Amino acid sequence: MTLLKSEIGQNKNARTVGNGIQSIFLILFTLTAISVMSAKLAHLQVIEGKKYSQKAQANRVRIIPKLPERGNVFDRNGKIIATTRYPHSVYLWPMAHTKAGWHETVAPRLAKILDLSVEELQTQLEEAGPNSSSLVRIARDITEAQITALKEYENQLPNVEIHAEAVRFYPYGATTAHVTGYTRELTAEQLKKRKEQGYRLGDVIGQMGIERAYEKDLRGEWGGREVEVNGRGRPLRVIGEKQAKAGKDIRLTIDLELQKVAEKALGDRDGTIIAMNPQNGAILTMVSHPTFDPNVFSKQRPSSKELEKILLGVNHPLLNRALRQYPPASTFKIVTTAAGLESGKFSASTVLPTYGSLTFGGTRFGEWNHAGFGPLGWTGAMANSSDTFFYQVGARVGGETLISWTRKFGFGAKTGFDFQTEEIPGFVPDNDYKRKTMKRDWTVGDSVNMSIGQGALLTTPLQVAVMFAVPANGGYRVQPHLIKDNEDAKSWREPIGMKPETIKILQDGLRKVISEGTAKKLNSPTVPPIAGKTGTAEAWKNGIKRNHTWFGGYAPANKPEILVLAFAEHSDGGGGSVAAPMALEVMEHYFHKKYPNKYKKVESKEEKKN
Repeated sequence: MTLLKSEIGQNKNARTVGNGIQSIFLILFTLTAISVMSAKLAHLQVIEGKKYSQKAQANRVRIIPKLPERGNVFDRNGKIIATTRYPHSVYLWPMAHTKAGWHETVAPRLAKILDLSVEELQTQLEEAGPNSSSLVRIARDITEAQITALKEYENQLPNVEIHAEAVRFYPYGATTAHVTGYTRELTAEQLKKRKEQGYRLGDVIGQMGIERAYEKDLRGEWGGREVEVNGRGRPLRVIGEKQAKAGKDIRLTIDLELQKVAEKALGDRDGTIIAMNPQNGAILTMVSHPTFDPNVFSKQRPSSKELEKILLGVNHPLLNRALRQYPPASTFKIVTTAAGLESGKFSASTVLPTYGSLTFGGTRFGEWNHAGFGPLGWTGAMANSSDTFFYQVGARVGGETLISWTRKFGFGAKTGFDFQTEEIPGFVPDNDYKRKTMKRDWTVGDSVNMSIGQGALLTTPLQVAVMFAVPANGGYRVQPHLIKDNEDAKSWREPIGMKPETIKILQDGLRKVISEGTAKKLNSPTVPPIAGKTGTAEAWKNGIKRNHTWFGGYAPANKPEILVLAFAEHSDGGGGSVAAPMALEVMEHYFHKKYPNKYKKVESKEEKKN
């Protein structure tokens, strides 16, 4: 019995010890589980709480964006040349492609109505990201028939919305294309670069011309509505709204009516016509041909034929030929005259013999009429555009002085014109260039070639217009510009350092070109007296010699109001027969409009026949 009690006692004590270990284990396990759960809850609430909150918010709240209206662009007289119209666009909820029925029903139906591929829809939604709270525009400028179809299948197309939005419109299309430029949706590459500036998927941006140069002013700021939606994506209430801020309106120095006249005068020739106020550089007209319709780029899906015509068209319609580079030919004799007189090696009374040709450094350089003109002074040499006269000036002045005055007139550098990304500086050759490219120094032959605007010298038509402004305004280089505000600011011009005597000889010579020289066709009672200069630059196209033709002139000769530069690329003929008549048409319109009945009426083609 004692033994039994002892055994029973021993067993009882063993169970007591075991029970204690189990209890401790159970307590530790419970505490560990609670700690893990607490840590997980803390992680969800503190660390990932914001993320899940954003996801919930994205499911509950939707941003309906509203594109800002771009600023209008007006000509100098208040006529609109770039504005906005309001077609309808189609938007989708970014998570639409993750919902049931998207691949089977929604996407195929939507793609068919909008004439898009399912892949295109999918790509646009994926680029936005499924967690985006902003609607994604998938089509713009849809037709009335498409709107009707979308409403008809509304129940089969959840998360699809139609909104009116601003789209760029150019009332005069190709006539003002190289001035206005165009807008187009950002490319993926542009979006990466511009995202920090507030640009987003579907945004449009200026691609050239005024649209690009003044993008920041014209763009405006996005607006939109913050809308609460239910589980099916249907709107419940508007939570908040921000009005889109329209871009700034811009008024240009361009005269639309004169622009139309210049376009007609240029016709089908490849080239450019620039009209400018020579006193301050305000651009009145800038046309370039071939041209294009900028409205094509405002379409959601321009046809391949439309795009091919613009992007791959013959002679490159997108190029603004006012800002391309060409040899300036005899128009450059203005610079050679200035260099000769300012060098001190020639006087105002200098008379030089002219010849059928001259030889320098073993190379023969011919006169354009193959005979010469006899002895000539400065004004006679300018009027007849004698090559051999200016050969002698260039040879004696030398390369260093000639190049220096070339740069003073603004060649070899951008003019400061508004289109900084499009304008090119041209090219002024010098001794360093000769050494690098030909391994030899500048020669007298190089100076002779350059004296008549040939050789490696390249200038833009806009730079040549700026050159003509110097004698027109009494010796100042102007900065060409398109913005009308502050048009008359003195900062637009600076003196280049010519003596009054040099300026007077240039003015008299340019007037004589019209009164009895190579541009006598412009000595017309339909306009006030003109001063100017012709030029014909040797050029080849497809192995055939097809020259460029130039004319620059201003009027009235004694008190200039307008300067016109006409240039025709590979046009054959000469500056006096091809380019000068184009400039005359522009001047006639300008003076007849400003001074009615003061100058003789221009005869129409029908009147001339009779």
